[in-house]
Amino acid sequence: MSETIRSAIMMQSVVLLFLIGGALSHPNEAKPAQCCDASLALSVGALTEKVANVIDKMAQMETRLDNTEKELTELKNIIQGTPKVAFSASLYQTGSGDTGPFNVATPLKYKNVFSNFGNNYNPATGIFTSPIKGVFYFRFTMHNTHVANSIVSLVKNGVRVVSVWDTVTTDANDIGSNAAVLSLEAGDTVYVELVANREVYDDTMNYNTFSGFLLFRL
Repeated sequence: MSETIRSAIMMQSVVLLFLIGGALSHPNEAKPAQCCDASLALSVGALTEKVANVIDKMAQMETRLDNTEKELTELKNIIQGTPKVAFSASLYQTGSGDTGPFNVATPLKYKNVFSNFGNNYNPATGIFTSPIKGVFYFRFTMHNTHVANSIVSLVKNGVRVVSVWDTVTTDANDIGSNAAVLSLEAGDTVYVELVANREVYDDTMNYNTFSGFLLFRL
């Protein structure tokens, strides 16, 4: 029970005791005892009812205030508790050339970081690690110059999600992109993987990129 309601009950008790004490402090008065008792009973009853109504209204108000406080706390937690998560990077900080081929499928390390809010993307490994349970958006691009069958894939926890593939034709340069919205648990990993025996080309024009950001938490 809150201090407010306790105070109201104490006030009710004090008032009742005061009235009773006042009625009993004049035993020599000529009023009939029956009349005095009836008047006192009516006064105490009316006062008790009024105080009870006040306490009931105060209890209802307290409940509404408690609910409002809880809603404000939840809203504050949603606003302040949601981390800022967003990153974007390209393959090369300087220079130009091919990346790959490798004997096995290999995560691409996008070392030229444009932004990394929350520091959840690691340019040393090319891997993004989710800090919370939430829904994220990821997008990546692929570029090559003359290599046949360039294939890169977006990978979640070691499982391929979507890919971009290009085969050699009469043109000299090709580029493509893909994207996905993924539900992640805290600690899940996402990266872009270069398929074995394939390669991509990049230079300071930043053709090959990897980006992602949090849409909302779950």
